[in-house]
Amino acid sequence: MGLGFMMRDVVAAAALLFAAANGVARAEPDLGNWSVGAGDNGQITASLHASNKLITGGGALGYSPVLTLACRPDGEPRWSEWLQLNDAVSASREITVSVVVDGGGKSDESWSVGPRGRTLVRDGDDGIRRLASANRLTLSWRFGLLSGRGEADFELAGLSEAIGQIAVSCRTDPP
Repeated sequence: MGLGFMMRDVVAAAALLFAAANGVARAEPDLGNWSVGAGDNGQITASLHASNKLITGGGALGYSPVLTLACRPDGEPRWSEWLQLNDAVSASREITVSVVVDGGGKSDESWSVGPRGRTLVRDGDDGIRRLASANRLTLSWRFGLLSGRGEADFELAGLSEAIGQIAVSCRTDPP
């Protein structure tokens, strides 16, 4: 009877090893630090925290801005990106965001200012397309006339896989 229990344990252990080996064989895409999920209004999103921290208005705490790429399965514009901040910008409709991809030249873009000035939004697939093969993104903006600049650095490892997952879930082609 002791031998029967040992054999059952050996068979169970072999089954667990087989299941684990099959799970490894079906490796999931490496998303790096990207978090893919569903956002508001049925959007499919991928979000990434900046590698640097900004100091809040009070100066006591720091936070990392969050870059989110999104696709709307049934809407236009289909693709968008936004930057979530803890401190509000003073602009009410649009703000100039300076963009540097992979340490190249700086380009200025017009982004919309979201509710309460804490979200900066850029619609269109061209913004996603410029990042598709990039490794690093730096965004900078002015909080206000006398408030200074904010800057967020993003290490984009896993981005192409995240965009691919968004596109599949959104039933569209990647930009």
